[in-house]
Amino acid sequence: MNESLTPAVEQAMRDAARIAIMPRFGTAAARAIADKAQAPGDSEPVTAADRECEEILSERLAVLIPGAKVIGEEAVHHDPELLDGLGSGTCWIIDPLDGTANFAAGTGPFGVLVALAEDGIPVGGWILDPLSGRFCAALAGRGASLNGETWHARASGRDRPLVAVTRLMPDFDRGRLLAALVEQAEVLDSPRCAADQYPRIASGENDVTLFTRTLPWDHAAGIVFLNEAGGRAARPDGTVYRCDDAREGLIAATTSQDWERMASRLAALGETLSRR
Repeated sequence: MNESLTPAVEQAMRDAARIAIMPRFGTAAARAIADKAQAPGDSEPVTAADRECEEILSERLAVLIPGAKVIGEEAVHHDPELLDGLGSGTCWIIDPLDGTANFAAGTGPFGVLVALAEDGIPVGGWILDPLSGRFCAALAGRGASLNGETWHARASGRDRPLVAVTRLMPDFDRGRLLAALVEQAEVLDSPRCAADQYPRIASGENDVTLFTRTLPWDHAAGIVFLNEAGGRAARPDGTVYRCDDAREGLIAATTSQDWERMASRLAALGETLSRR
């Protein structure tokens, strides 16, 4: 894996955020212009920032690896068959604005996510927080960095681990899960922004985050970053994440020990983290 990719990807992401995202933040131009929800109650707003940022990144990334596919969240919404290319060859995966609902409401967190996959396996991940400028990067087998410095996941050391849980689960299942977890952990809502959650986990601000929906543009970049930093992100059954695997359910944890404890807890509850 060519380490020179990271400076080029970072520049592309910062330029896209500077041009397409930040001038609109906190203004009327940040309002949703469309909704791509697939189910009742599962709102997925789209803003002009999403579309322009993806256009910029698609153009910039395409020239970095000639012949690589470029698959963006917004492009897939208009042409779902693009997903068929995730499992083979080299593929850039773009989430131009993760946490769009927060952005449209004039608040954080939100971020930009770019991943690189080889034959369905994420091998590169980059995460930009346009508000703070924080930049996370990782290449498979090369470790992780935060703002240019080598980064290792840090255990929080809490007596009661802090566990964030997605709000996308049905109320009954989520309520049952929260009631079981609260016996041994402090539990909070995940703000539907994977670009925020993965850095939080790697920094020990959260010990564990539980996800149901595991779309590649939301998770591929963060999984590479967290795993290369020494944390663990994997399916609840322990299998590695593949970009072409449509199953739901993912556990992300600061340490392998935290991951194992949570996986065992979910198994005892019979919880699969799917939206039944």
